[in-house]
Amino acid sequence: MKIAVVGAGGFVGSRLVKKLRSEGHEVTAHDRSTGVDLLTGEGVPEALAGAGVVVNTIDAPSFDEAAVPFFRTTTETLLNAADRAGVGNVVLLSIVGIDQVPDVEYYRAKLEQERLLEAGPVPYTIVRATQFMDFVEPIMSWTTSGDTVRLPTTRLQPVAVEDVVATLAEAATTPPRNGIVNIAGPDIFPLDELARLTLSAHPDGRKVLIDEAAGLFGQVPRDALIAPPGARLGAMSYEQWLQHHD
Repeated sequence: MKIAVVGAGGFVGSRLVKKLRSEGHEVTAHDRSTGVDLLTGEGVPEALAGAGVVVNTIDAPSFDEAAVPFFRTTTETLLNAADRAGVGNVVLLSIVGIDQVPDVEYYRAKLEQERLLEAGPVPYTIVRATQFMDFVEPIMSWTTSGDTVRLPTTRLQPVAVEDVVATLAEAATTPPRNGIVNIAGPDIFPLDELARLTLSAHPDGRKVLIDEAAGLFGQVPRDALIAPPGARLGAMSYEQWLQHHD
C-alpha cells in the first residue's frame, strides 16, 4: 500500500516520511518543492495516483484570519483529488482543544478543516495533538521584552513530536476510524511554569512573570488545550526532553 504524505517538508511531515520508510512502507513525499500545491491544485492528482492513504500535515503560512481560506481551499482540493483517486483513508494532523477556543482565528480555521474532512467523501482519521515540546521556547519568545517573559497560567500538556509521529504512522497503517485520536504528553503544566522549567535547564538571564492576557495563549481558557479523557499519552516527559534538547 502506498502512503502519500502532503506537507512532507515540514516539521512533522519530514519526520513521518522517515518513520514510515524505516518501517518498510512505500511512501511518497509531497509539498510545493516537489511541484504539489494544494492551493492551486497543481500536481495533486499525480501525487495521489495509486495511493491508498494520504496524510495531511500542511500548515497555514500565518495564524491570523488568512488561515481560514487557506485550510478551506487546501482541504477541499485534497479531498476532491483523494476521492477521484480512490484513496481509502485521509489522515489529518490537528490540535487538541480547537473546538474550545472560538476566539483564536487559527483554531477556528483548523476546526473548519476538520469539519470539511468529516463531511467529505473519503474515510478519515483525525489525529489531534497537544502543544509540541519544541514550541515552548518560541512561545516564550513571542512575549519576551528585554529580560522578562510574560505568560498566562493557561495549562498545557506538551508532547514530544516523536510521539505524535508514531501516532500518525499508526493511523496511516490501520483502517480509518472516521473519528478523532488524541495524543498528549504525560504531564500538565501552567504555561508560566513550563517557561521556568525551560529557563532552569537552559538559563539565559530571562525571568518569567505571570500576565494572564499575554500572547496567543492569553486568549485561551485555562484548561481548553488539555487532552480529554481517554487520550493517548506519550512516553517522553518535558523534563526528559529538556535534557536532550538545547
